[in-house]
Amino acid sequence: MGENHGFPFAARRVSKIVFFNKPYGVLSQFTPEGKWRALDEFIPLKGVYVAGRLDADSEGLLILTDDGKLQAQIADPKHKLEKTYWAQVEDIPDEAALDRLRAGIALADFTARPAGVRRIDEPAGLWPRDPPVRYRAAIPTSWLEIRISEGKNRQVRRMTAAIGYPVLRLIRAAIGAATLEGLAPGAWRKIDGSYKDLQGSFDE
Repeated sequence: MGENHGFPFAARRVSKIVFFNKPYGVLSQFTPEGKWRALDEFIPLKGVYVAGRLDADSEGLLILTDDGKLQAQIADPKHKLEKTYWAQVEDIPDEAALDRLRAGIALADFTARPAGVRRIDEPAGLWPRDPPVRYRAAIPTSWLEIRISEGKNRQVRRMTAAIGYPVLRLIRAAIGAATLEGLAPGAWRKIDGSYKDLQGSFDE
């Protein structure tokens, strides 16, 4: 085994890693279902699999790889690899509401770990969603940056709903230090090599 080089897992050869900016309405799989599109429309590579899924109605960074161990390590919460989300929510939550997420909030089937949460402006350069988020003049919206190291089913949506601010739009902006930078919706980038070649991409 080589040096760790600051990565959360030991250095190993990885033949394929793909960063993909998943649009709204696309499943985290290569086979379409019902009204939802699939990854085969965008990524022509064979033998790569999703490491940490995104719901069809969520957008943003998806990592795919042909390395099963790496796939599990990115997705498994025991490794505490932080995921960063941008959430557009109904209304404007106050600090008392956000403190409930920062403390770790009880949901129906589990208690979420304490999250890093702050209000932000709408992210610069954010692309329009297709279809657009439903607009209601009587209800303002705001943006939150939410950082969690878990990834249970629809977790961020459930967390904000539990404090009374449902999500209108959800974007995964980063996995560790790997980000959406340079990736338009539907665009992907392939990296060949080892963790050494990815220095900084997964360094927390």
